[in-house]
Amino acid sequence: MSKAKKLDFRPNEYVVYPAHGVGQIVSIEEQEVAGLTLELFVISFEKDKMTLRVPTNKATEVGMRSLSSPDVVSKAMDTLKGKARVKRAMWSRRAQEYEQKINSGDLISIAEVVRDLHRNDDQREQSYSERQLYEAALERLTREVAAVSGGDEAAAQAKVDDVLTSRAA
Repeated sequence: MSKAKKLDFRPNEYVVYPAHGVGQIVSIEEQEVAGLTLELFVISFEKDKMTLRVPTNKATEVGMRSLSSPDVVSKAMDTLKGKARVKRAMWSRRAQEYEQKINSGDLISIAEVVRDLHRNDDQREQSYSERQLYEAALERLTREVAAVSGGDEAAAQAKVDDVLTSRAA
């Protein structure tokens, strides 16, 4: 376990944990688990009122990463502008794929889910499971856009909404 890997992240830094989205490293602490001393990142997900402890030597292995660069954010916004690509597969299969994309932690993949599940006023209603996936993807996207731009989530939400409504016009 190389020491270099854990130096990628520091306290007060925002990171993306694939299964939970954007969180902030509160501290790095040592804890004894089953007779072993582990060094852990303590990550707070303020919105979800959740704290996660990730072993420092496993952080990159589980897919924890720094926030996306502004370039990646603009690529994600360009992805939102594209035409929705809905496969003709069964909903259960598509839902599984969407879930995997959301939990991959990849901002572009998350933007694809938002793009594909977004509904305009003139389109049919979403099913409950469609809406749940859409809202989960939208929340992950806006939180990371907000964290990267240093703004608040409302501004990021407005930015995403503008892109989605402009593509319909």
